[in-house]
Amino acid sequence: MAFPYMEAVVGFMILMYFFETYLDLRQHSALKLPTLPRTLVGVISQDKFQKSRAYSLDKSRFHFVHEFVTIVMDSTILFFGVLPWFWKKSEHFVTLVGLNAENEILHTLSFLAGVMIWSQITDLPFSLYSTFVIEARHGFNKQTILLFFRDMIKSIVLSILIGPPIVAAIIVIVQKGGPYLAIYLWAFMFVLSIVMMTVYPVLIAPLFNKFTPLPDGQLREKIEKLAASLKFPLKKLFVIDGSTRSSHSNAYMYGFFKNKRIVLYDTLVQQCKDDEEVVAVIAHELGHWKLNHTVYSFVAVQILTLLQFGGYTLVRNSTDLFRSFGFDTQPVLIGLILFQHTVIPIQHLVSFGLNLVSRAFEFQADAFAKKLGYASALRSGLVKLQEENLSAMNTDPWYSAYHYSHPPLVERLAAIDKSDKKDD
Repeated sequence: MAFPYMEAVVGFMILMYFFETYLDLRQHSALKLPTLPRTLVGVISQDKFQKSRAYSLDKSRFHFVHEFVTIVMDSTILFFGVLPWFWKKSEHFVTLVGLNAENEILHTLSFLAGVMIWSQITDLPFSLYSTFVIEARHGFNKQTILLFFRDMIKSIVLSILIGPPIVAAIIVIVQKGGPYLAIYLWAFMFVLSIVMMTVYPVLIAPLFNKFTPLPDGQLREKIEKLAASLKFPLKKLFVIDGSTRSSHSNAYMYGFFKNKRIVLYDTLVQQCKDDEEVVAVIAHELGHWKLNHTVYSFVAVQILTLLQFGGYTLVRNSTDLFRSFGFDTQPVLIGLILFQHTVIPIQHLVSFGLNLVSRAFEFQADAFAKKLGYASALRSGLVKLQEENLSAMNTDPWYSAYHYSHPPLVERLAAIDKSDKKDD
């Protein structure tokens, strides 16, 4: 008797939905607490706490609805055979437009086009509500309806331009890969990731945001001095107009070898009035670079990708897997989709493990900034960002451990406040 892959996948999806909903309920209860955590009393203003509490509860309620709709749709699509039905319909569409339906690449692109349309339609109400109701209600949304849809159209056009060559290459590699398929797929994805990391910030990101050099002044001088002291090969220092879409703030670095760049959101500069606070945040980010966190993360992702492709090669010819989900053929893309569903339990464990590592990296980067003498500025900067972004002040420990890749503010402040002797 063939193993019931589809029933097992749907069953696990529903089981995980109930487990994660339980964690969401715990977090919702924590968000409803009327008082600040003891360590944040006198640190976070009561006004900001009340606004944060209202914002977090709004997002939490919205999350319950979104997750319920998502699990119902995903389970229905798998259990009632919508995927194989839609695969056959996409074949008919290829024939209808006068193309060769036996060409797997054309058939796959037709299928993906339908999936993209479906995703846009089902996702749009949630995106609109999140952006123009919740984010607007709490003073974060800055974009207009026109800008929202312009960004959406740009994203669709980019997907149409970039997606087909990648999909075609993957199909050809799988068809021709032979015994070294996993290595070939990994090598292709490795090269693709390098290309995208190079191209995205230079050609794609500027389509959505304006990048301008950080003006001359004390802030620029302090950042350049810090970078030079750490021998960080800073090539360019930009400010991005994040305020055109949201009041949330951020900062990031990108680039390879001797061509590093730092990008500050204009909202970060506006919210952290003290230059030292911005520099402290950058010191934290430079800590990730100095401690090789980015390299470790990249290597981990490559190893996991190779292992995934290795697993895929073991099951891609399993007729039982395809038949369990209602397919009488074994298309490359469908095989990848079904494999991803069957390894969901492992993915949850890996995601949890990666979160633990990420949290450890955050503590280390904080400690790095502290050793550079930015303990006070980093502390005040983190508090300022927590307040201005209305981030959740009360967090459930189980929810935090499972979901958060960054430690809660309470834990980060406690670590920063430890004596140097204890840190060592």
